[in-house]
Amino acid sequence: MPGRPSPSRRTVLRGAALTPVAGTALTACGPGDDEGALPATPTASVELGAPEEVAGPGPALYRNQHVVVSRAGDGSLTAYSAVCTHAGCALDKLEGKKLVCACHGSEFDATTGEVLRSPATEPLVALDVREQNGRIVAGPKS
Repeated sequence: MPGRPSPSRRTVLRGAALTPVAGTALTACGPGDDEGALPATPTASVELGAPEEVAGPGPALYRNQHVVVSRAGDGSLTAYSAVCTHAGCALDKLEGKKLVCACHGSEFDATTGEVLRSPATEPLVALDVREQNGRIVAGPKS
């Protein structure tokens, strides 16, 4: 093509080297990719801790069990899966009442499960939660 310079050998090689990396990064970000993704909810009830750990209206994050628990003003408990609904990453950062996904930056309200910032579009999965034998126990909705 006249008037258009042909790419240098270096440009062609650089593009060829970066293509697999870019494709892998884009594939890893897709919502249908569940390789390495955590299950959205615990498969059975999990014991979390003492009721005093959720003393106020603020949430408590149980990182190892991937659950966040809040106590309302009336003393009732609510629990949500701490697994991002975008790509199944663990939500392991709690800033006040906000859960942050380190994988892609989604943010959720830890007390309601609602999405505060995309790329996630679905709220967190609600869990059954109760106090039992002096412990907080959470699990899948029945």
